[in-house]
Amino acid sequence: MKNYILPIAILIFFISCAQKKKNDIAIKTETRSYTIKRVVDDLSNPWGMTWLPDGSMLITEKKGELIHFKDGNKVKVQNVPEILLRGQGGLLDIELHPDYTENGWIYITYSSSEGEGSGGNTALMRCKLKGNTLTNIEKLYKATPNTGRGQHFGSRIEFDNEGFVYFSIGDRGDRDVNPQDITRDGGKIYRLHDDGSIPKDNPFVNDPKAKQAIYTFGNRNPQGMAKHPETGEIWMHEHGPKGGDEINIIKKGVNYGWPVISYGVNYSGTKFTDETARPGMEQPVYYWTPSIAPCGMAFITGNRYPDWKGHLLVGSLKFNYVELVELDGDKVIDREKIAEDVGRVRNVKMGPDGYIYIAVEGQGIVKVVPD
Repeated sequence: MKNYILPIAILIFFISCAQKKKNDIAIKTETRSYTIKRVVDDLSNPWGMTWLPDGSMLITEKKGELIHFKDGNKVKVQNVPEILLRGQGGLLDIELHPDYTENGWIYITYSSSEGEGSGGNTALMRCKLKGNTLTNIEKLYKATPNTGRGQHFGSRIEFDNEGFVYFSIGDRGDRDVNPQDITRDGGKIYRLHDDGSIPKDNPFVNDPKAKQAIYTFGNRNPQGMAKHPETGEIWMHEHGPKGGDEINIIKKGVNYGWPVISYGVNYSGTKFTDETARPGMEQPVYYWTPSIAPCGMAFITGNRYPDWKGHLLVGSLKFNYVELVELDGDKVIDREKIAEDVGRVRNVKMGPDGYIYIAVEGQGIVKVVPD
């Protein structure tokens, strides 16, 4: 019997090491050493995430489930509106009202089949949470017309310092019609009051034919949006085609050029435009060529990552990492890959505890813990 004790002990040791390696990954970059720790397991496509005042999380699963993660347990929230699950559409982003502790409002974007025509389009709603059930559901905006296309629903949500809510809707795969036409939804950033009403100073309120919720146009498929912690500006990024993913700062009434100008080409490699600039169209703060397929975006705040504070995080669906985009004001001066090989990054956000949280398709949610 004694001859078996040592081999069994060695086996147990290696099993325990393998289990730890599966959940926690130690990584060293040029600027910092850190460990990626698993927080939430077994999620399919965690698109949006936010935190309630008690520290628990609300997580949207693209397939139509809203998860309340508290004390290590996942509970499905009831009374979630019916969604259209098609292509890139589903249950999308989630954000709390800045005064959530006073009014309890939660904002969600999702693909909806409501309205005329087959297919669907992106909608914004607000609601409240009672126990683990949604109540007081109010639809604030629904893009039209419905379409059977499955691509480019957007969508992210962000509030500015004045309490306006911004949200994005992609061009819905109709690049030659929607993005440049302010009488149509799609390929836009929208701005509303928190109750869904149209701000009187929106850029196109005096055009009776325009969609008056539009704040910017000429966008392709924005899937990242974040408020700058110092300037209060709303930054966003959007998918290009093959090349030409962009970081932009949202400015009132600005045309970001899609598809008239672009640094990308068709997926086949052929050109759809020869122009990268044109008067009256905004140049990006930064663009990626080749594409990284950006998704999720956050500014680093707090003191847990002193070397990274004030810089930008962008997830990469295509290359399975988070990118640290180093800034000098509104200029990109360097880039560094962190959390490499973590998986298809659907979202990245700063948690209320000051840690970086990453939502990964087919896995769950992890956080980056400095050593």
